Amino acid sequence: MAKIMAITNQKGGVGKTTTTVNLAASLAAAKKRVLLIDLDPQGNATMGSGIEKSSLKLSVYNVLLGETTIAESKITSEKGKYDVLGSNRDLAGAEIELIELEGRETRLKKEISAIVESYDFILVDCPPALNLLTLNGLCAADSVMIPMQCEYYALEGLSDLVATIRKVREHLNPHLEIEGLLRTMFDPRNSLAQQVSEQLQQHFGEKVYRTVIPRNVRLAEAPSYGVPVLYHDAQSKGTQAYLALAGEILNKEASAN
Repeated sequence: MAKIMAITNQKGGVGKTTTTVNLAASLAAAKKRVLLIDLDPQGNATMGSGIEKSSLKLSVYNVLLGETTIAESKITSEKGKYDVLGSNRDLAGAEIELIELEGRETRLKKEISAIVESYDFILVDCPPALNLLTLNGLCAADSVMIPMQCEYYALEGLSDLVATIRKVREHLNPHLEIEGLLRTMFDPRNSLAQQVSEQLQQHFGEKVYRTVIPRNVRLAEAPSYGVPVLYHDAQSKGTQAYLALAGEILNKEASAN
């Protein structure tokens, strides 16, 4: 049965989509069956997986509205070696339409239940906002991965996100937990980054991944080529970091089982 992880942060520009795409590719490279669900109307994870969002015949939008299933709508990312339930601008209007529907927060969860045995990992890239789409991701997930930059404002946003996760656990998904906090775009020469990193470790302990994602030109370039960084430059520091993150997650899963 798949482990379902929502990758989310209400603050934009923290490497959320970069993490979703490159973790999916790294887990797939470890011979795991991976489905990436793009819940962001911008469709960046879809494009970063080498899939043209404007040419999608079926997307997560159609799945949420009950017009099709995930099995019928997913596409294989030839460049990433994993499956993608893509997204495009159609999804921007889904929130208004979902309001009218029964079980609006749990529609993705219901659809995932039909394919959960077909994968080892399902990664959900949530939009950088707390809205109905993000709620669908949090309700469907077993756990939440929080990518974040080590800067002052990030700590403030983190406390809001933790409070949100607590509310979702109380009212909608009692099994939801924080999988881990991932330090992204990290520059070890920056003293503030070091201080924030230490504060995170003090407050969250083992919930902070040992793996740190560095600032890396190859990571920034890869989306423009429509490939995960693993297939853009296998030797780059960004590639090695995401392979290490996948290894850390797989080791944790193995020790838990």
